[in-house]
Amino acid sequence: MQHFISTWGYLAVFLLMLGESACVPIPSEVVMSFAGALGAAGKIDVFGALGAGVVGELAGAYLSWAVGVTGGRALVERYGRYVLLTRSDLDRAEGWFKSRGELSVLVGRVLPVIRTFISLPAGIAEMPPVRFGAFTLLGSLVWDAMLVGVGYALGSRWSSITHGFNDAGYAIGAVAAVVIVGFVAHRWRVVRRERAGETA
Repeated sequence: MQHFISTWGYLAVFLLMLGESACVPIPSEVVMSFAGALGAAGKIDVFGALGAGVVGELAGAYLSWAVGVTGGRALVERYGRYVLLTRSDLDRAEGWFKSRGELSVLVGRVLPVIRTFISLPAGIAEMPPVRFGAFTLLGSLVWDAMLVGVGYALGSRWSSITHGFNDAGYAIGAVAAVVIVGFVAHRWRVVRRERAGETA
């Protein structure tokens, strides 16, 4: 990923952030902070990198939003059980976005992990496109500027400092794996109960 950004610069930042915002689990923390470090080294313009990241993120968010708007509910009702989603989950998501859509998108854009998937339920809830874009843009700008600033401040120390997180990352990953397995088992039971109720 770092080689890709170093070689292709703004285009790489744009494409990676587009993917991250379109529900592909790409770590924006690495992409944007490394772009900031390259800016500190004078290899790219730091504001250009920030702009590429924000625009890419906005484009990816609209892709996910469009999927939610055009086929979200039907897709979840038809295939949701394969990803452990139920109709009641969808009802709750729609209710949340209809009453607090703007806040959900804005806050979700500055929360790790959640930010990757926040656009899909916004589309399913048919959040108006202009408001969706405005709050996505604002949240993305805050998040990306923070990461670029961290990378710029670290400069040449970026690689050595981020390398030091590897061991902690493995430990966090192991804990996350246990949590995910427990979550999947719980969701599987919920889906089976709802399907049994529908059959009855």
